Formats: sequence, structure tokens, C-alpha cells
Amino acid sequence: MSTQAPSPALPHKPPLAEPGVLPPDDALRLILHDEVHARPSARIRLPALVITVALLNEGVSREQECEHLRRLPGQEGLQLGEMQGNFLRLRGEGHTVKWERHGEFTRYAIVQALPEHAKLGATEPELLSGMAVASDWLRTLPGRTVAAVELVMLEHDIKPPEAALALAQQWFGGRTVLGSMMGNSEETPGLGHSMVVSNFRLRPSGFERMLVLAPKGTSPTRAGRISQRLLELEIYRLMALRGLPVAKELAPVLAQAEAELAEVTLKLEARLASEGDLLDTLIHVAARVERATAEHAYRFAATEAYANLVRQRIIELREKPIPGTQTLGEFMQRRLSPAIATVAATSQRLASLSQRIERVSALLRTRVDIATEHQNQQLLAKLTRGQDLQLTLQTTVEGLSIAAISYYVVSLLLYVAKALKSAGLPINPEFCAGALMPAVLWMVWRTSRRIHAKVQQSS
Repeated sequence: MSTQAPSPALPHKPPLAEPGVLPPDDALRLILHDEVHARPSARIRLPALVITVALLNEGVSREQECEHLRRLPGQEGLQLGEMQGNFLRLRGEGHTVKWERHGEFTRYAIVQALPEHAKLGATEPELLSGMAVASDWLRTLPGRTVAAVELVMLEHDIKPPEAALALAQQWFGGRTVLGSMMGNSEETPGLGHSMVVSNFRLRPSGFERMLVLAPKGTSPTRAGRISQRLLELEIYRLMALRGLPVAKELAPVLAQAEAELAEVTLKLEARLASEGDLLDTLIHVAARVERATAEHAYRFAATEAYANLVRQRIIELREKPIPGTQTLGEFMQRRLSPAIATVAATSQRLASLSQRIERVSALLRTRVDIATEHQNQQLLAKLTRGQDLQLTLQTTVEGLSIAAISYYVVSLLLYVAKALKSAGLPINPEFCAGALMPAVLWMVWRTSRRIHAKVQQSS
């Protein structure tokens, strides 16, 4: 029975450099250096069965995943610290279980020998009954399933490709399949080093199937790379499509916001509503758009990132078509491209709507500023008129004050003259008071001017 070959050792921390050879290491140097070795591909001996399940890990802690891995036979002593690198390969009897934790999903892969009844020549063979791990363990994996693939890898002559494709189609139950030759091979120049066949359909078990045919002598390392690329291609495809339902759900919300924004713009142009009413409507539209941006911007960005990974994996397959059969890359691009374009258009539409709201807000703010400036000018004009009236009133009061003060001064002088007459001086009090009247008026006026001059100097 074929089993997986031992995998290369995981990267380890290199010994410290000799003192004085290099400056001190940056704190992230070793982490960044070893990132290229973070998820090494397996070494798979053919024929093999690779059962892969990807689960969304939102709300699932690393501790929960560690506890589930401990339920595997012989893994009771697994420590949480062994899972800090987001990659772990556990060896069992005749199989390995690989655990990978990504940002949004966790991937479990079981690599084992292929059961005899499932080899080429069978028709829709049942695979899960020969699984190396218990079905209960697989069913209780923590998280929500986003992808599940049964990848069968066999040794078989791929020349001519039409004959190999016919056998593969029989293995899929005679249904329509997709297929292509992959890579370059020195033994079969222009033909490729292996063939991949699939129909990308979910079976009642919840799995989809892929079949890889490779000629005898295919190295375990090459088989591992083929497995990794194909499985990542399908997982990333499904993760990329998670943005499509969001985009469809958001479409009527954006349409309503655009209609309301157009109405605000029309009323702003035609002056059909007050600034307060327009501002209230605009705030509601802006709040709705900003909430949608906050809730879905990450999903749209993630969709674009996953789509780029899908395109990259398709390029890495280096597919060559089999006459009369659609390649995986053609199928992916034809089905995936419209979905990604819809998500990208919705993301752009959301960003454009936010910018348009900002421009309308600026226009409304300009209109409010102009109205405020006009009100300020009117208020200033009223204040100017009030100051003129106050100045006129103040001048009148000052004139009356001079007359009143002069009257009191003359009255005092009259009393003084009368007192002098009573004392025996030969004077006429009334005549004296009348004669001093001009001098008194001039003195009071002069004193008032001096007071005004001091006040102006101090201010």
C-alpha cells in the first residue's frame, strides 16, 4: 500500500551569527525570512487520495482547533504552542493530516493511500468509506464548510490524452468533464507532465472531485505541488465568490441612495427646499452609504485578492488544452470573471457614490455659507445704522448737557453776585450773570472737548 513520503523538515531558527559579523537582527527578520517556508507542499506517493476541507474560522479559536486535533489517534499530547506557525502536519498510521490556518478559513487535508476499488476503471467509486480518519472526526470539525474536495492522484499513461480522458470520464460516471494537460515535461514535450480532470459538481456527500493522472516515475515532490495548486485554486475560487451575494444584496440599497442623492441635487439646483431639509436628507443618505462601506469594504477587497490568487494559480498550472475539452482555466475565467466584475463594479459604485455625496455636501455647504454671509452683511448694516443713530443721540445729549451745566454754573454765579450785593457791593446780580453767560458756555464746551480727547487717546 502506497503511503505519503516523509515531508521535509520545517524551517528552524538558525544559529546566531558570530559576534561582530553582522549588526543586530531586526525583531522581524527571522519571521519574515521563514515566511517563504510557512506552508510547504506535501510529498505524495501515487496512487493517493487527498481529502481537503476548508472551513470559515470566524468565532473559532486556535484552542478549539487544537482540541479537535487532539482527538486524532496518537495526538493526545498535542500542545497549542505547536500551532502558532499557522501550519502543522500530523502523522498517523498510513496517512498524514495537515492543518493550515488562514485569515478567514482553516484548511484540513488528509493524505492517504488510494483504496484499490477507486482506481482507474471504476465508475464513480465511493471514497469516504476508506478514509483513514473517523467520519465523526471529519463531521465535527469546528467552523462552517466553504470547500470540500476529494482529490485522487493516479499513475497512468497520458499518451494519447484523448484515451486517458475517456477513462477519466468513465471514472466520473460518464458525465461531461473539464480537463487539461499541465506543465512541461521532457519525456512528453508539448504534452505536459500530468492531466487534471474535474466537473466541479457537488456530490450528495458535500464533496467535489478532482482526478489527476500522471505517468509512472512522477516524483512525490511534483505530485505534492500539483495537489497544492489545484486545491488552492478551488478554495480561493469559492472564497472569491463570497463577495457576489453581498454585491447583489447591496445593489438595491445603492440604487435607492443614488435616487435620493439625485433628488437632493435637483432641489439644491432649483432651490425647491431649505438648506436644513436638504442637509437632513443628505445626512441620511451619507450615513447609509458609509455604513455599507464599513460593512462590506473588506469583503470586496478580499474578493479582489482571492481572484488574483486564482489567476496566479491558473497561470502556474501552465495548462495545455485537450482537443474537444474545455480547460479548467477557461471554465474558471468564464464563470468567475463576470462575478468578480460584478463585485468590482459594486465596490466602485459604492466609492463613487461616497465621492458624489461629498461633492453635493460641498455645494450645500457653499450655499449655506453664502446665505450666512448675506445674513452677516445685513446684521452689520443694521449695527452700522444703530451706531449712527447712537452717535446722533449722543451728540444731542452732549449739547443738552452743555446747556444744562452752563445753566447750573450761571445760577451759582447769580447766587454769588446776590450775596456780594447783600454784603454792600454796588453790583447788579442779573447783569453780572448775563455778562458771564458767554464765558461760562465757552468754558463748559472746552472742558467737554478735552474729556473727549482723553477718552480717544486711552482707547
